[in-house]
Amino acid sequence: MKTYLITGIVLLMASVSLNAQEIAKNALGLRLGDSNGFGTEISYQARLGNDHRLELDLGWRDGKNYDGFKLAALHQWIWNIDGGFNWYAGLGGGVGSYNFNNGDDYNDTFIFGAGDIGIEYNFDIPLLISLDFRPELAFGDERYNNNDLDFDIALGLRYQF
Repeated sequence: MKTYLITGIVLLMASVSLNAQEIAKNALGLRLGDSNGFGTEISYQARLGNDHRLELDLGWRDGKNYDGFKLAALHQWIWNIDGGFNWYAGLGGGVGSYNFNNGDDYNDTFIFGAGDIGIEYNFDIPLLISLDFRPELAFGDERYNNNDLDFDIALGLRYQF
């Protein structure tokens, strides 16, 4: 009985490793969504191990009465669903700044914590497409973000290398 149990565990581990999706060493592209007024972000992903990576996103925005930037960093864990489909979850945070120029030139710098959950497809060509949900809890001046929760949904298109 002991031999069957050990053999079963070894076969299970082998099948999981055979189904594991290799994640790219690097990926660079765009994350298109709405993150409290920041819209499109430049996104970079770096593999940290076989099943986790670091994602860095830089967004900026110009408007008639404001301009600003936001930098986010997230540590993500990746699990294979089937073939090129993966799902992932992560935690992180970031920093940002807004400059309102509506007559009284007001600046606001803020920090935020973020979670992330999403699904992605890794094509046979070096293209990665993803859809994710990122709740963010920001802390800054009341005039900018009211110190509350923001929900960000985005589509990502990245070139893998």
